[in-house]
Amino acid sequence: MRERRESPGESERRPDPPRERRGADRSWLTVAAVVVLAVTAAAVLPSLTSARPANEVPMGEVGANATHPTADAWTTVPSVELALSSAPSGLPGASNVSVSEAQVRAATNGSHVFVRVSWPDATADRNASAPREFADAVAVQVPENASARPPIAMGGADNRVNVWYWTGDGRTEELLAGGAGTTTDFESTSVSTDAVHEDGEWHVAFTRDAAAEGNRTDLSGEQDVDLSVAVWNGSYDERAGRKAVSEWHYLAMGPGPQGPPYETILWAVAGLAILFVTVVTIEGVRRTRGDPA
Repeated sequence: MRERRESPGESERRPDPPRERRGADRSWLTVAAVVVLAVTAAAVLPSLTSARPANEVPMGEVGANATHPTADAWTTVPSVELALSSAPSGLPGASNVSVSEAQVRAATNGSHVFVRVSWPDATADRNASAPREFADAVAVQVPENASARPPIAMGGADNRVNVWYWTGDGRTEELLAGGAGTTTDFESTSVSTDAVHEDGEWHVAFTRDAAAEGNRTDLSGEQDVDLSVAVWNGSYDERAGRKAVSEWHYLAMGPGPQGPPYETILWAVAGLAILFVTVVTIEGVRRTRGDPA
């Protein structure tokens, strides 16, 4: 069979296979990068617009009083879910508590600050007169000095805490504590409360002047203020140190900004990691095939 000879210039017109493969690799790499970036953007952008920094309790604005927990003003105030767990205590059964979460809303009208705590409880325990009867209760804890975060368990000697305490029998107390066993009552309380039990939930609203007085926390809005809550279920024999408590969160009262939401940072890092793995994988395949750079 006669061997076909290429005419002059024919080999120059024929595409170079390695170059074709390099072009295909680059095209695939570009497409993969675009797809990964598009997926990452789709995941991150909603977080940028809707997510909050971790542990933030946003402050709503109410034009009128929100002293009652079912006031219409609360419908426009954002709600934050706080996880609850048992507090360290030597009481029998202290690690066994019945409430695992509470919803917290906070608002101001300029002169007063309102904090509403809601949690599920099938029974409204209002009576604690018998020896084995305990009333439901809830407490809000804020540091006396908002510029530093005190120990979560009733503060410390160097930074005491204010505690607002409500019980199902209608009592409201305002306390000052600098550690376990150091709790004292203010001579007169500046905190008022109102409570409703409906549809298997307690809703308790705390109200206090924003201005500080004595050893009370400044709530004028100059800076963020740490906050934690505790809940007692009386019919579950919860009392004293047997309670469900949250970690520290904070009332977003300062001027901000607070920086990008924590969830957004995680999504962005995950997207970049996916893109990096994709690029490395494609480069590894190309080198394995022996394509020139």
